Amino acid sequence: MKPFSPHISFIMIALVTLAGCAVGPDFRLPDMATPDHYTAAPLPAQTASAPSESGAAQHFAFAEDLPAQWWTLFRSDSLDRLVRMALDNSPTLIQAQAILKQAQEDLNARTGATQYPAVDAGLSITRQQMDLASYGISNVPNPGPFTLYNASVSVSYTLDLFGGNRRALEGLKAKVDYQDFELEAAIQTLAANIVTTAILEASLRAQLNTTRDIIEIQQKQLDVIKKQFELGAVSKTAVLSQETELAMTKAGLPPLEKQLDLTRHALSVLIGQFPGEGKLPEFSLESLHLPEELPLSLPSLLARQRPDIRAAEALLHQACAAVGVATANLYPQITLSGGYGFQAINTDILFNGQSVVWNLGAGLLQPLFRGGELTAKRRSAIAAYDQAAAQYRQTVLKGFQDVADVLRALETDARTLQAQAEAEAAAKSALALIEKQYELGAVSYPALLIAQRDYQKTRINVVTAQAQRYADTAALFQALGGGWWNRKSTSLNAKFIQEENEE
Repeated sequence: MKPFSPHISFIMIALVTLAGCAVGPDFRLPDMATPDHYTAAPLPAQTASAPSESGAAQHFAFAEDLPAQWWTLFRSDSLDRLVRMALDNSPTLIQAQAILKQAQEDLNARTGATQYPAVDAGLSITRQQMDLASYGISNVPNPGPFTLYNASVSVSYTLDLFGGNRRALEGLKAKVDYQDFELEAAIQTLAANIVTTAILEASLRAQLNTTRDIIEIQQKQLDVIKKQFELGAVSKTAVLSQETELAMTKAGLPPLEKQLDLTRHALSVLIGQFPGEGKLPEFSLESLHLPEELPLSLPSLLARQRPDIRAAEALLHQACAAVGVATANLYPQITLSGGYGFQAINTDILFNGQSVVWNLGAGLLQPLFRGGELTAKRRSAIAAYDQAAAQYRQTVLKGFQDVADVLRALETDARTLQAQAEAEAAAKSALALIEKQYELGAVSYPALLIAQRDYQKTRINVVTAQAQRYADTAALFQALGGGWWNRKSTSLNAKFIQEENEE
């Protein structure tokens, strides 16, 4: 056996060395320093409080981690069951899971096509006629038509000398990461939508109950005024004014009832059910507990915890890999091929040693002139990368804005509820006093109407202020990322949440 030629050895070493190279750029996150605080002004240790359970002060637990099932902090078994049901049945999540699966399989397909040689088996039977004169053979008579049998195996492989295939795989892996975080974002959005919709339902029920109570009070007052009118103590104007006030209050019921029904329909769709199926729990503000401890992760960790920021990072990684692919396309591509098989004019001798055929080949493709196509594509990829980098920075800024906004909202929500509770208490005391004075004839009927309207308004305002605190608390948990990183499994699949809860 002849030893390898030094030239062949050098070529093989060079090919192996080049195969370990890959044109850049290597992916790195943009240098974007994050602040030490979410807000410019320091946050207080706790919010204001009001004289009720839903008006309790909320404490900011700085540098504390958020649990994966953050909605359980509202201490509602019905809410927890509803969220788990949605995570199992929501078409939105099923769609996101299918898109993630598609991205994974695209990566698997490209990996198989580029990382391993392509091996194909072929079997063919052809009937043909040859003209020997076309081959320069004129002294031999042409044979008659014959059948040619062929059985072979072919192998081909393109050397990834400049890393184009590796960059393409890197981009597909980044796409899988993107869809992974898109699924997580869909999970967090779905959970937040269910929680806020349940809070809205509880608020509407409280407003309806309050409005019905006010209607009952106004109806009793109307009965008293009618008796007074019959006795000649008041004019007809007083009766008409009270009837108008009662009718206006009753007119507020149908819009509230309509909004409640629409909210229930939306809740059904969120959990993957038809609105007509029903079987939904009813939510009230009393059935929900306002979380008093608010875990607040460090600002330096926010970019690693918010799914939208991680998804933007994955898109940036994919754009970086696309630049590498476009750069590698400027360099030569070498393809190796080979085949081994049998060819004969008779099946009896097809697989004997005399019918063996084989081939070895190598091809090199070096772009020389493409009218600027390849360099233009590379510049386009670089521009796409710059766009993705800007989008990443914008997503980070928006994430910090979301947290800062909701932190300030929680402070103002607490102060608003405190003020509304104080206004309700004052209006209630004033109404009770004026009602007694009116019965004694010490105040006019318009004064009584004003007191009734003030009390009605303050009761509704307290309910809406309570609901806003609940909703903004849920918004804080979503803005902080939702705690998905604290799951036992790192896979972003809703079923893992259910299994963890069942344990």
